[in-house]
Amino acid sequence: MTAASLRTAAAGLEGRAAVPIRLEGLTRRYGPVVALDGLDLDIAAGEFLALLGPSGCGKTTALRAIAGFDRPDAGRVLLDGRDITGTPANKRDMGMVFQAYSLFPNLTVAENVAFGLRVRRRAKAEQAGRAAELLELVGLADRGGRYPHQLSGGQQQRVALARALAVAPQVLLLDEPLSALDAQVRVQLREEIRRIQLELGITTVFVTHDQAEALSVADRVGVLRAGRLEQVATPDELYERPATAFVAEFVGTMNRLPAVLAPGGVELLGRHRPVAGERPPSGPVVALVRPESLLVAADPGGSGRVITRTFSGAVTRLAVRLPADLEVRVDVPSADSQDLTPGTAVTVLPAERPVLVVREEPRA
Repeated sequence: MTAASLRTAAAGLEGRAAVPIRLEGLTRRYGPVVALDGLDLDIAAGEFLALLGPSGCGKTTALRAIAGFDRPDAGRVLLDGRDITGTPANKRDMGMVFQAYSLFPNLTVAENVAFGLRVRRRAKAEQAGRAAELLELVGLADRGGRYPHQLSGGQQQRVALARALAVAPQVLLLDEPLSALDAQVRVQLREEIRRIQLELGITTVFVTHDQAEALSVADRVGVLRAGRLEQVATPDELYERPATAFVAEFVGTMNRLPAVLAPGGVELLGRHRPVAGERPPSGPVVALVRPESLLVAADPGGSGRVITRTFSGAVTRLAVRLPADLEVRVDVPSADSQDLTPGTAVTVLPAERPVLVVREEPRA
């Protein structure tokens, strides 16, 4: 696809900046269940924000509140400074893509894409032209005359994306749009979504339960838990400097290791390391350490033993059992892991870097 064709497809959005979204104290209850608990969140113009969290955390409820499909019990939704909390969904000028493609089976691909323009009674020539531009944008320029059942799942979701963009919305909302697709197709399509979002500069909110999706495409990621925002940050900051123990353990893999506070740092696995971030004032603590932040070496006198070895291409993950029946995950370059087979005695040490330390509390 040429740069010229991309610019043509974006014409409906040029000259109209994507506008920021502000959520102020959003609260939503379903009987005794609190889905959103005073949620505050700012989404910058042109930003790609992912909402991430476990099932029931409130991420989809937040998206539905932005879209106008679910009115909060308290709080406000602001769009470009305007209170749209009570504005109907069809008046919010937002495009939405769902997990289910929701294409009209009796309409062609091009007719599906142009449906929003048809509802707005735009000229047929405009409908056809816009559909052609967007189908080229999503890589389906030669599929306009086909019907949804003649397309793969990934192609159908591309059509759904093109349809959402056809009316040049101010905001694009994506509700787990890739979860029904095969793994390889998911990766390809999330990259396409990000490319299109960057080209159009449209403010985008993307709900997902997939950490890899959120971290790979978003400018920032908001992690929700029980209707509250635990942290919103860039993917790098979220992974390297989690604000809470929940974020640390939810995003990526994290080992919980016994630790003891010491002058200037913390003692763990027989080594002294500085503390990353805020140091707990006192009391029992645990160290939270990523698999890539542990070092492992074969050692006949080592106190650890390799339990499993999982090859993943460039990286191999080892499960190692330490004394006190403590099991840790360690990532090593596959080229350096040939002698680290199950049953091998090993020594495990923390890498020379600051360690995240939190109060030791019962896990939920």
